Amino acid sequence: MSITPEEKARLIKEYAIKEGDTGSPEVQVAILSSRIATLTEHFKGHKKDNHSRRGLLMMVAQRRKLLDYTKGKSEERYQSLITRLGLRR
Repeated sequence: MSITPEEKARLIKEYAIKEGDTGSPEVQVAILSSRIATLTEHFKGHKKDNHSRRGLLMMVAQRRKLLDYTKGKSEERYQSLITRLGLRR
C-alpha cells in the first residue's frame, strides 16, 4: 500500500525547490498525494478495511495542513502546486 522508493525519489526530484530538498511542503504534499491515490485504489477492492481508512484520513488532514501552510506563505507557490498535482482546491 506504500509507494516504492523509485516513485518517492521521482517525486522528490520533480517537486524539489533546490538540490537535496526533501522536506519542503511541495515535496511532502506530492508524496502524500501519491500515497493517498494508492490507498484510494486499495479501498476499491477492500471496502471493509477500516484500519487503513483511518490512516488515509490522517494523511488527507496532513496534506490539507501543508497546503494551508503553503498558501499562507506564498499564494503563487500554492496555486502552482495544486495545478501540478491536479487537486481540486
